[in-house]
Amino acid sequence: MTGLRPPRREPPGRRPAAHRRAAEAPARRIPFGTVDEISRHCLREEEPETVHIEVHLPRRPDPERLRHAFAQALRRHPRALVRERPGARFRRRYEWELADGPDTDPVSFPPPGPDALALARARALGTCPPLSASPPMRLEAVVPDGGGCVLVLTLHHTALDGPAALRILATAAQEYVGAGNAPAPPRNRAAGIRTADAPPRPVPRGRPAPPVRPVRLAADRPAGTPAAGDGMLVTGLPLPPRPPRGQDGAAPYTVNDQLLVATALTVARWNRLHGGRLGPVLVTMPADDRPRGADMPIGNGTRLLEVRMSPGYRGDERLLAADRPDPDAVARLLRLTAGRTRALKAAPPGPPLGRGAALLTAPVLPVGVRGALARGLRAVAAPWTSTVLLSNIGRVPYPLDFGDAGRARAVWFSGPARMPRGLSLSTAAVGDRLHLAMRWRRALLDDDAGALLGRFFAQSLAAATTAPGAAA
Repeated sequence: MTGLRPPRREPPGRRPAAHRRAAEAPARRIPFGTVDEISRHCLREEEPETVHIEVHLPRRPDPERLRHAFAQALRRHPRALVRERPGARFRRRYEWELADGPDTDPVSFPPPGPDALALARARALGTCPPLSASPPMRLEAVVPDGGGCVLVLTLHHTALDGPAALRILATAAQEYVGAGNAPAPPRNRAAGIRTADAPPRPVPRGRPAPPVRPVRLAADRPAGTPAAGDGMLVTGLPLPPRPPRGQDGAAPYTVNDQLLVATALTVARWNRLHGGRLGPVLVTMPADDRPRGADMPIGNGTRLLEVRMSPGYRGDERLLAADRPDPDAVARLLRLTAGRTRALKAAPPGPPLGRGAALLTAPVLPVGVRGALARGLRAVAAPWTSTVLLSNIGRVPYPLDFGDAGRARAVWFSGPARMPRGLSLSTAAVGDRLHLAMRWRRALLDDDAGALLGRFFAQSLAAATTAPGAAA
């Protein structure tokens, strides 16, 4: 018989050596978060879950210095060096595995040429970096026909989001030049722009609007045109001026409110001209509360808000859908939208995708069962899915200065455009320009229709910017 000895007691303040080593060693596994798991459940080969970012530089960086700088940036943000840990379908969690370094070289230099940038964009939209290799991203330094250099970063959205990838690029720029790329001072996004001494504007607390079925963007794809993959339009627009402040020092609305109104006007006009339904436009809007410094948490850190874009007056619906929207109706919608977004941002933050998603990803059932449930619920909820995804990161908070290659003069990014939504809009401000990337599923629109929709958005944004009485 083997005797049981009492456990050895360590002196106060000391832990067993094995426990000390375990505490000092970095964690090698990270369970999937809610956003990661839902994305992993719904992956489809025909709908690549990619985020595309492109940074336009005046000159070409040195290839070896760029490769070294990006490798150093990944080491400074080790959460980016993940790969999916293989496992059985009956396991309770998906897990990331932290790698010591890249499994493959993520930096490449495609041959220059007149179509080099177009081909890189097509790869970014159509070919997803694998989750089985670290890091789940790739960086291409493209030399377009007009000169300069475009850094095209493609990442798997199951592992990372756009703001996290921008932080990694900012760190790579810092490593490239050996100097700071500190972010700009953060702005107060919760209740509009206001002075330090002014009290916050009261947030309306009315009853929540009853759920309604949102409109879908009317499809426009001639028979015989390719229906697979994504299309994308990138363009630069004048940056809307900051709205005037009231006597309390607060702005009555934000540029983000103007973008929401422009999105609603675009969908209404498009549907009127293409036989689609008029009604409430539901916009999904990511919100990100993470710090922008070097300690920014890397991964999927945004939470999704849904903004119902419907006029307060029934008669405004037709006025807003006109080729030239009625300015007073636009001003009323802008004021109504500002109140709605203030209420959403002032509310206590909940789970990233809502309480239903948090419950669905609880590690109670095996991941295979949870995946089947997630896909089934997604199909059932398709008619209630939002009309469009609008992701606005505002002014890019990093200089993205690559020394001898110059400072970024334009930044575009785009997110997935899954069906049934099929449309995503992404905006970023650099200098006095608003950089818009519009991405759509070709099952919904062909490329000519996407270009026309982009022109509608530019006109709608001008209408939202010049509406009289918006600051009243």
